[in-house]
Amino acid sequence: MEEFYSLQGEGFHTGRAAYFIRLAGCDVGCVWCDVKESWDKTAHPVVAVDEIVNRAKKSGTDFVIITGGEPCLHDLNYLTQELKKTGLLVALETSGSSKITGEFDWICVSPKKFKAPLPEAFERAHELKIVIFNKHDFDWAEEHSMKVKQECKLFLQPEWDKREEVLPMMIDYVKSHVKWRVSLQTHRVLGVR
Repeated sequence: MEEFYSLQGEGFHTGRAAYFIRLAGCDVGCVWCDVKESWDKTAHPVVAVDEIVNRAKKSGTDFVIITGGEPCLHDLNYLTQELKKTGLLVALETSGSSKITGEFDWICVSPKKFKAPLPEAFERAHELKIVIFNKHDFDWAEEHSMKVKQECKLFLQPEWDKREEVLPMMIDYVKSHVKWRVSLQTHRVLGVR
């Protein structure tokens, strides 16, 4: 769908310069999705992997994030192999609802209630990021935290449009459940893409 060079605004790598590769197509359909134009794969032109890899390398970064839509609807083997051949670190942001293909240095799984993650996603996750929409999501977050490896980093992130309502609850929750950290969409605060 698009490529751009910016800062990672969420989760463990917040503040890190990254080249984003946003793939089109999504079958999860989150009501709060901020990139709904990514859902329809046919609405975007096909771009050669070699072109994408060249632009990522020319950006000057050492870190690439493959995101979507739901990027795992695609076979990511060739793309990730070619990115890694150039020396780039490769990260994935996924709901975990489709099979993960490719070679990754970091995998962030952000499960959604609309389509359950596959067990393999939890096994491969370096980071678990749960979007908090209401107070019931804390129980859902705990349920999913039991499925990842012990060393997996755990983040709670307010749904952006409800942040004023849920952020105070999140702060209290993290203070009493210290295994979690708060993730904010700092790219929105900074006004960067």
